[in-house]
Amino acid sequence: MRSKKYQSIKSKIDTSKIYTLDEAIDFIKANRASKFDETIEVHIQLGIDPQKTEQQVRGSVNMPYSGVKKRRIAAFVTPAKIEEAKEAGADLVGGQDLIEKIKTTNKCDFDVAVAEPALMKDLASIAKILGPKGLMPSPKSETVAADVKKTISELKKGKTTFKSDAGGNCHQGLGKVSWEKEKIKENFDVLLTAVKKVKPQKVKGLFIKKVVLASTMGPGIKIKI
Repeated sequence: MRSKKYQSIKSKIDTSKIYTLDEAIDFIKANRASKFDETIEVHIQLGIDPQKTEQQVRGSVNMPYSGVKKRRIAAFVTPAKIEEAKEAGADLVGGQDLIEKIKTTNKCDFDVAVAEPALMKDLASIAKILGPKGLMPSPKSETVAADVKKTISELKKGKTTFKSDAGGNCHQGLGKVSWEKEKIKENFDVLLTAVKKVKPQKVKGLFIKKVVLASTMGPGIKIKI
C-alpha cells in the first residue's frame, strides 16, 4: 500500500502525457516524496527477450557527475596484484581465499566485482552465487581486466556498470534531487548513449521501448527520448 504522500504526487502526473526530460526533473524537484535527499533514477524498458543469453544487455559508462552511491569493490586477483588492488581502493581483495570464503558463507559483501582474466576459471565455482546478484565480472562490463589498478580506480571515480534484469529492464541512478538539473541531464544523455551502443545484434525492431524517471520514493514519469 502506497503512502498518502506518494498517492498525492502520483495524482498530479498526467498519465496520458509523455514528459520531456526537463519537465520530469522539474516535477520531481517540486514534488519531493521524502525529507531525505532522494536519488533520481531512470528505468529503461528494453525490446529484448531476457530469457535469451545473446540478448542480455551489459555495459559500463563514465557518467560526468558521480557520487550517487558509494560502492564496495571486490577484487579477485593473483598474489602479484594484491597490493595494486589495495592501493587502487578495493574494499575486498583476494584470490582463492576470497573465493572460498564466498563459497562457504554464501555471502557477497560488495556491490561490484573486478577480476584478473587468470582468475575467471576459478570464479566458475561461485558463479551461481555471484550471477543471480549481478556480481559476476564480465568483459562486456569491463570488469575483467589485466590492469586491475586502472579498472578499480575508474570505478571509484564514478564509472558504473549496467545490465538488463529478468524483466528486460535497466535501472540506474542519475543524481540526487538536490543536484543542478543540468548535471542530471548530462548523466542521462551519457547513460542513454552507452545503452544504445550495446544493443545486441540479435535484437530486431525497437530497442528502447520506454523510459521512466522517478525519485527513490516517488512515482514514475514517462519521458520522451
